[in-house]
Amino acid sequence: MPLLQVDRLSIGFGGIQALAGVRLTIDQEEILTVIGPNGSGKTTLFNCISGVYKPDAGEVNFEGESLLGLSPDLIAQRGIARTFQNLRLFLHMTVLDNLLLGRHIKFRRNPVHAFLRIRREELRHRGVVEEIIDFLDLQAYRQVRVSDCPYGVQKRVEMGRALAMEPRLLLLDEPIAGLTSEEKDETAYRITEIRGRYRTAILLVEHDLRIASKLADRMIALDYGKKIAQGTPEEVQKTPEVIKAYLGED
Repeated sequence: MPLLQVDRLSIGFGGIQALAGVRLTIDQEEILTVIGPNGSGKTTLFNCISGVYKPDAGEVNFEGESLLGLSPDLIAQRGIARTFQNLRLFLHMTVLDNLLLGRHIKFRRNPVHAFLRIRREELRHRGVVEEIIDFLDLQAYRQVRVSDCPYGVQKRVEMGRALAMEPRLLLLDEPIAGLTSEEKDETAYRITEIRGRYRTAILLVEHDLRIASKLADRMIALDYGKKIAQGTPEEVQKTPEVIKAYLGED
């Protein structure tokens, strides 16, 4: 059984059909990349999976159970975390505090421990965050406000906050957008390490075809809300419909 199964997913906004009958599956620990021109429906797909949008038709099943009708926080509790194309961090808070916020769905209330000031639960969550800080090389920024961090560091913080939720499926929406060439390669390496270290499946939206191809086990292409190709990166990029979508008729 696939970890995630999207079947005939459709959603429209006014006269625009953002997604039209999209189908995809992703298996345990697989990296699936989604490519397509601007406005092809990539981020809308993420919003439907994560509960931000309610699709007009179709199914989204995770570990064999439907996600339709669930709020984003309940979907996160099921084991799906995401990053955003435009960063959604708390800029006035430190890097450490932003990462700790990713643990909020894991906290278990214990009134007795609270009364006795037993910090076992807090220390457990801090331990998880400390491992992420080491993994993403954020030690130098742990007590720095996010607003004072370079953009590349902010991108790492958002990825770290998603990892702090211990997801079984990680949705990465253009994780290398706006980065330097060196930062792009470093991020690509870390994404492959995430799969190995955290045993997490990754659904990745990316415009940079070089990085997308480097990371993908499989790739799908969208255009005007429709899936126009799927397969290995080499197969997808050779598809006439994909070439037309990116380069035009001529």
